[in-house]
Amino acid sequence: MAATMFGKNMQVVMSCSKSKMWRHLATSLSKSQLRCMSQATFKFNDLQIEPAKNLKSKPDADKLVFGKTFSDHMLEVYWTEEKGWGAPKICEVHNLDIHPAIKALHYAAELFEGMKAYRGVDDKIRLFRPEENMKRMINSASRAALPTFDGGELTKCIAKLVDMDKDWIPHAPDTSLYMRPTLIGTEPSLGVSKTTEALLFVLIGPVGPYYAHGFQPVSLMADPEYVRAWPGGCGFAKMGSNYGPTIAIQAEAVRRGCQQVLWLYGEDHQLTEVGTMNLFMHWINANGERELVTPPLDGIILPGVTRKSLIEMTKQWGGFNVVERTFGMKEVLQALKENRVKEIFGAGTACVVSPVERIQYMGEDYHIPTMEQKDPIWNRCWKELTDIQLGRNAPHAWAPVVE
Repeated sequence: MAATMFGKNMQVVMSCSKSKMWRHLATSLSKSQLRCMSQATFKFNDLQIEPAKNLKSKPDADKLVFGKTFSDHMLEVYWTEEKGWGAPKICEVHNLDIHPAIKALHYAAELFEGMKAYRGVDDKIRLFRPEENMKRMINSASRAALPTFDGGELTKCIAKLVDMDKDWIPHAPDTSLYMRPTLIGTEPSLGVSKTTEALLFVLIGPVGPYYAHGFQPVSLMADPEYVRAWPGGCGFAKMGSNYGPTIAIQAEAVRRGCQQVLWLYGEDHQLTEVGTMNLFMHWINANGERELVTPPLDGIILPGVTRKSLIEMTKQWGGFNVVERTFGMKEVLQALKENRVKEIFGAGTACVVSPVERIQYMGEDYHIPTMEQKDPIWNRCWKELTDIQLGRNAPHAWAPVVE
């Protein structure tokens, strides 16, 4: 019906003079139809560049603290419900001019992504599977009632931003450039409703090695009193509202002598995620089969890009099954008792993999023999994935070069 109405209006428009065309459309079409005609996405070809006037000095690679240092430039794109997306712009990093009533501050109308760019052994700069980050960002935007866009266009804009600030990527081993695309609702209104204004921006900055002194296995607090996500919620989306409530629980884990939280869910205390990472376990299952298992994407698990990459990679190795299924603490404890658990590790953008050596659960400490394996899967995962990211071998589709 809407298409028919639009077609009839266009016939009338063709008979009008060009100067009257838009005026006729504005009076003939409903507001919802006009919104459909607004800019559905921004375009890389419209990118505006305002080079920074005051370039900052680069910090020493060995003094980098995650998330504390930012490069010279940022990317920003504004959106309104009436006009759609404006032109993307790269400019000097600056403070945002926002109203104190914006939706992001009051109702967490906000989401973000975590990506990295790497300086390869050939000095070329590579991204890592940016299309996967874009898919997740768009899914998060839909869940948060924020505007969507063409992920390919944002990727091209980010690549240009990285190219402009490529000197910020350290040459030191195991360093990289972290990228934080962010989308916030900026309508100044206290009504609990969908925002009519939004801002997408991207900050980038150098980060040092996750393990500055070699791999350090972590210990986990597993307390069923605390839940990260639940069915019907937003566990699958990378929204700030998923992370803020975990900070106090992370502090509680440290107070109890652990480094991270093992998030459990349900009456059977299902293992879901490790801190802000996805979870993998290498074990011999109850049928005597060697298996690498990870919780399924059932709505409470974040679809990590590293998670997906490790699943696809390890399925090609052979020698064990790669399975996505739920499993609870009772099953894990029985397997530990029978010496069937080989490794448990987290996986994510920041660290690639993070081996686990201890789980604190229901007042007891359980040792995980992750660091005692002769040829651990976690180490092979880390090596093969970083080989791709740093271009150590043949060119790989997962790691496009920024040109």
